[in-house]
Amino acid sequence: MESQSDQPESAKILEGVPDFVPFSAELMAAIRVWETSRPDRLFEDTFAAQFAGPLALNLVAEREKKADGVLDLLALRTRFFDDFLLAATASIQQVVILAAGLDARAFRLPLPAETQIYELDQPAVLAKKQQVLGQTQAQCHRQTISVDFTQPWVGLLIDQGYQPDVPSVWIMEGLLMYLTTAEVRELLQTIWQNAAMGSCCAADLLNVKALASEDLAAAYWRSGFDDPEGLFTSIGWAVEVLQPQEFGVSFGRIPYAVPPREVVDVPRSFWVKAKK
Repeated sequence: MESQSDQPESAKILEGVPDFVPFSAELMAAIRVWETSRPDRLFEDTFAAQFAGPLALNLVAEREKKADGVLDLLALRTRFFDDFLLAATASIQQVVILAAGLDARAFRLPLPAETQIYELDQPAVLAKKQQVLGQTQAQCHRQTISVDFTQPWVGLLIDQGYQPDVPSVWIMEGLLMYLTTAEVRELLQTIWQNAAMGSCCAADLLNVKALASEDLAAAYWRSGFDDPEGLFTSIGWAVEVLQPQEFGVSFGRIPYAVPPREVVDVPRSFWVKAKK
């Protein structure tokens, strides 16, 4: 989660967490529990409570006391990707969700029945997801693939039926900041090479200044980009970049304006929509 400071209590809660990166999937589930409980909720996730363990729920409860807007920002991020996926699948049937985490989008969103979703993540995350979902039926076709994104994985995707010559939708939520700059560029290039014309993708990134955050997750962040437009266009994507505050205006959930992009030395999150 992104912020400039964290209470000592939060650090104490995390003492029992052996690996933060897979735990962050539980943390996001806890935030979806928090959002679902709100009368003005941006989405409803009835599965989240089964994924969010007590540690994650306690951490979100501690964060709520700070009232710093971070929970709102991450709830808005979920809504951003939800909206993108629903809009894209109106015309594209093939979806790849990288670092799918514990978000049950294939179950909770009204996706067209003919949609084929491929969820890629670490084995432990997918195993926990399967344990909770059991025999629950998805809204569409769904397959899971265990991967390490620093290792070759496209072959595994194609083996499960993915068609590189058919337009596809790619979702990268909460992933790129955990990769190095070189790994991010390689991942975006790999997607480009394996996505047909007409494909699209969505991702979120941080800028370099945000990497100096005192957030508990910051120790695991590996890359920041001050020019997300340049990152994507250098590969060939046509890109649109938003900042959370711009997206949040429509929902009245972020009460402060974002400084203009030309203002330097400001930590920023970027939400990207790109087309091929």
